Amino acid sequence: MNRKKPLFGLGRNVTVAGWVSFFMDVSSEMIYPLVPLFLASVLGVNKSLIGLIEGIAESTASLLKVFSGWFSDRIGNRKWLMAAGYGISTISRPFVALAAGWHPVMASRFIDRFGKGVRTAPRDAIIAESTDMNSMGRAFGFHRSMDTLGAVAGPALAFWLLSITSNNYRVIFWLSMIPAAIAVLLIVCFITEKKRAIPSASERPKLSWRLFDWRFRFFVIIAAVFAIGNSSDVFLILRAQQLGITSAMIPIVYLMFNLVYALSSFPLGILADRFGKKRMIWIGFVLFAALYFGFGKATDTLSIWFLFGCYGLFMGLTEGIQKAYLTSIIPSEFKATAFGLYNTVVGIAAFPASFIAGWLWDHVSPSSTFYFGAGTAITAAILFALMAWALPQAATKPDTYPS
Repeated sequence: MNRKKPLFGLGRNVTVAGWVSFFMDVSSEMIYPLVPLFLASVLGVNKSLIGLIEGIAESTASLLKVFSGWFSDRIGNRKWLMAAGYGISTISRPFVALAAGWHPVMASRFIDRFGKGVRTAPRDAIIAESTDMNSMGRAFGFHRSMDTLGAVAGPALAFWLLSITSNNYRVIFWLSMIPAAIAVLLIVCFITEKKRAIPSASERPKLSWRLFDWRFRFFVIIAAVFAIGNSSDVFLILRAQQLGITSAMIPIVYLMFNLVYALSSFPLGILADRFGKKRMIWIGFVLFAALYFGFGKATDTLSIWFLFGCYGLFMGLTEGIQKAYLTSIIPSEFKATAFGLYNTVVGIAAFPASFIAGWLWDHVSPSSTFYFGAGTAITAAILFALMAWALPQAATKPDTYPS
């Protein structure tokens, strides 16, 4: 374990991983908001095909995470698998920069998300293995803050570049390779990994639920229940527009959300280490339910501004802290497999979420979309309270499941 703490009480691996995510998110978010515009206005692609491209890209990332995590545990390596994932995403940029049709753009999005699927679980495992158990909330909170700051800086940089390049999308796509390359170099030069023996054939883990105890399985199910009601943020934006937020102000509302998210993740992670991760996760579920109920009931723009700000607070309260909590209920030798399985199950559960939300919006009412999300969040809160406090703790080995 890397115990040197040069910044904010964090080890070097955690600090570097935060900066890696910052630079890669700057790169990704320079491109992501522009790709639909590029496809529609430059290449003349219809909306259905744009949706298909994004669906293929996101499903690729979700399905790969579990296999990447399992493979990382199997070969006993994190750093180079993490570097490979970020490198794969970097080489996706020229495909979209040179695209004369939609096929190269789809290839670019597929390769980019393939890289995300490869890197996520090994990266989370490195953060967990480089951090003391009593500082997990701090570590994952810092990482989420840096990642989200990149999501703020990327679109802002793209907006500025559009203004000085006369809306030349291709120039921005090429320039996005610079922060992505910096991310890869940071991994290669500054991430250090404790060497571990490569498991023998008989010791290599098989991809199975039986690797984990009931707490992990139950928590993954709870996360999936919550994800089914946690539809795409597109519906929050549509609700804001419906209630009177102008199209010109929508990016400002979303920027405010990301800023609150970024600025709250780190301090809330520190608070979770002191106050208790289980309590913070439960509060997060209840807060989400209240917010979605509020989006359903909202009737004016002032409410939307307030709700978006609180939604950023919810994200800061949950994203990193849930991963920090996971480290206390998984065996140390299967960390990457556990993170990958968790991300994959949640990703798969999120697929029907937006379909259900859209169906409810069209066939029942816009408010019903948010009432459904509030209902699944309350269900998740009840199940989590049952798991965390009501059910007796299963017997586990202290050296296998650290507390």
